[in-house]
Formats: sequence, structure tokens, C-alpha cells
Amino acid sequence: MKYIYISFIFVLFSCNKASKKQSFSEEITSTIEVDLQEIKERGKLKAITTYSGTTYFLYRGRTMGFEYELLNRLAEYLEVDLEIVIARNEDELMEMLLAGEGDIIAYGYTILPSRKEKIEFTNPLYLSNQVLVQRKPVNWRRMKLHQIEKHLIKDPIQLIGDTVSVKKNSSYAERLRSLSNEIGGEIFLDTIPGTKTTEEIIKMVVEGEIKYTIADQNIANINVSYYPILDANTPVSFSQQIGWGLRKNSPELLASVNNWIDEFKKEIDFRVIYNKYYKNKRKYMSRVQSEFYSLNDQKISPYDDMIKKYAAEIGWDWRLVASLAYQESKFEPQSESWAGARGLMQIMPETARELNINPTDPYESVKGGTYYLKQLWEKNDDIQDSIQRIKFTLAAYNCGYAHLKDAQRVAKLKDRNPLIWDNNVELSILDLSQPEYYNLPEMRYGYVRGIEPYNYVRQIFQRYEHYKKFIDLQWSIKIY
Repeated sequence: MKYIYISFIFVLFSCNKASKKQSFSEEITSTIEVDLQEIKERGKLKAITTYSGTTYFLYRGRTMGFEYELLNRLAEYLEVDLEIVIARNEDELMEMLLAGEGDIIAYGYTILPSRKEKIEFTNPLYLSNQVLVQRKPVNWRRMKLHQIEKHLIKDPIQLIGDTVSVKKNSSYAERLRSLSNEIGGEIFLDTIPGTKTTEEIIKMVVEGEIKYTIADQNIANINVSYYPILDANTPVSFSQQIGWGLRKNSPELLASVNNWIDEFKKEIDFRVIYNKYYKNKRKYMSRVQSEFYSLNDQKISPYDDMIKKYAAEIGWDWRLVASLAYQESKFEPQSESWAGARGLMQIMPETARELNINPTDPYESVKGGTYYLKQLWEKNDDIQDSIQRIKFTLAAYNCGYAHLKDAQRVAKLKDRNPLIWDNNVELSILDLSQPEYYNLPEMRYGYVRGIEPYNYVRQIFQRYEHYKKFIDLQWSIKIY
């Protein structure tokens, strides 16, 4: 199983003129040389993307996004881990790529000649065309269709002399300039900072802050389903190819990614993922209406307050405890495992009796689960490094403290450090799935399906890294 890392890379550029920026980019292009072989040796693909309602976001504790899901599959295809590098806005994507902060731009990038001068594009992931997003009259529900249409722009030529607001340096801005030339009249361009997502700019149209904007049709249509006051039926471009970007000196990576795209697009899975983010209006509406959608609010689950309360009592970052709760139950308080563990924190019946709690009650489950974490933490008092101690605690929560001690015994036998989880005891717990180890006389508790605690710890920390990027800590909490 491949694992995913998240990092923020904020690239600061001085306010030079465009010509200076271009020469800087060209200089970087000639010096940054990272191709597929180097990525394989590194063991990690670094993908640059942004937060948005289609690329990468958090919903009910789950990391989601069209680009995010595709990147996971690409990393698996390349047999490397995945690191997500976050750009603050679309304007930084290309500069970060050319500066070597990532290996690939994973973003719905329109393939334009001006961009192809600086970077290489993959084969297209899909086709889209740009449409005008405009607001219907306030009383549109009481009007007939032909009356509504009288108030709308139906032909781009009607935009002559009017103003359209789009992100600076975007494909939309470039398209509007070309459109002005094509129709023989000026369309005034109101540029919006690149820190705004396309969805946020569309909402500005809804709220009357701006009159018009431009968006890719698939993004516009999904937003219209949520904001029925919008109209997005006026095309302003022909079909355009949407792809990902790479540096020009990464030919092996480009060839491999293109091969993956060509093969993956033939699979049903690709269509399912595309439809999830660009076609399924019901799911889109449920996301954007939810208070547990990271682009709306600083919430992970309905149980955040109680998780914060009890995480604070044991001194843990509440987002880490939330990641554990999601791992255990996906925040479903009535869930039950095959082994009989129940509730939000998936507490076994005998442990629930010892803790004197009802595991199906969310409040008692979180209270009991965090108290049990504290007990396990205290048992691992021989481990000095706090992060390693947390990982031992999580492993014990999953497979039991007794099996963890056996894994430490295996570590000693194999000259591994019994006080370090990463690449030491986590490997030894895998060994306990093999009879030549769990049948050894010094092993007291026998077989354990080691892949479960091995993945369990990694996945909780992986999700925790996502949560830290999306959700502010809010409380100043010190991890032991």
C-alpha cells in the first residue's frame, strides 16, 4: 500500500515584471532535472495542486477530490508514495513546478499554447468548454422561460462594452482576450486574485458582487445545480483539452504518466470518479451544504466537541484522535466490527466492561476510548520519543498491548530497535503473521495479522496530516 504526505510550499516571488519572471522560469527549467528514475529512487511522487471543491478537499473526515483520487492511482501505478504539495492559488502552480517544488501539476489545467512554451502537458484527461456564468433575474421563478432569456446574455457578442470578472493569469482571462478580438469589440476584464477558487468566484456572481464570470462547463454545471439562480448555458469557447503539467526535461515521467492516462481512461473506474465530482449533482449538493465540508467550516465530524474535550484531557491533538475515530468507525456510532468491537471508537466488549461504558453511546465511546489510549500510553513509558510512543500506543489500541510486546521481542531477535516503531517494530509485527516467528517459545501471544496494525498506524498519521492542513488546531494542546 502506498502512502500520502501533505506539505505546504509557499514560493515567494518578488514583484518583478513579467519578463523577469519568465527569464527566472527559463533558468529554473534548465537546472531542475528530476525524471522518473529519480522519483523511483526517492520513492515518492510530488504532485502540486490546490484546495477546491473538485481537486482536493475534506468531507466528513474523508480526503476527497478528482485530482486526489487520480493521483492515488497514478502513484500506485508508478509504485511510489504520493506527496501532495499545496499551492495557495492557481498563479503559483507553474512557478512551483519550474522551481522544482513538485514533479507534476495535478490540476484541471487547460492546455494552451502560451503554457506549452514553458511546460509539457500530459495527454488530455477530458475535454471541456468554457461558459459564461451569469445570474438570472431576482424574480426568475415567477417568469416564463422566454422572459428570463430576455435578461440573459445568449451570444458572446452581447458582452461588448461589458465587464467579466475572472482570475488573473487564468485560461479564462486568456480566452476573454481572444474573444474580444474574435467578435471585434472590447470586453472589459476585471481580474480577481488567484487566491479565489473558481467555486468562490461563481458564488460572487450568486451574491451579486460581480456580474459575470467564466468557468469550465463541468464545474459551472455542478454549481448551477446548487445555485439554481445561475445560468451557464452560453458557451464562450470551443472544446478545450484539460491535462496535467510537467517540466519539459521529464520525458520518462511524461511517457509513463501518458501511458497510465491512456489505460486508465478505458476503465470504468475513471468514469465513476469523473461522475462523482462533475456529474453527480446530488452528492455535490450534500457536500457543499454540509458543515463538515472543509471549504465551508473548520469541522471534521458531528463529534468534534466531545473529541476536543477528551483529547485535551489526555494531552493529545484532537485532530489525531479524530483521525483514529474515523479509522475505527468512519464516525458511525452504531458500527460493529467482525470481532465484536462497537461504537465510534470500536471498543471491544470486555474493554467496555472494564471501562464501565456503553460503547454505542458516542459520548461514552469517546470518553472510554481516550481513557484507554491514556492507559496504553502509560504502559509504553520506556519509549522516549513522543511521536514513536504515540505510534506504539495506536498499534496497541489496534492489536493489543500483548501482541505489541511480542513484536518488540521479534525486533530484538532481528537486531531492530524495539523502542522505534518506524521501520523497526512495525516490520516485526508483520513477522508475527509467519509461523516461524509466532511459534517461537519466547512469543507468548501467538499469531497476529500484522498487516492490520502496520497499516492502521500509517493510515491514521496519513489522515492526521490531511486534517492538520485543512483544520486549525483552535486550542493550544501539547502532545505528550
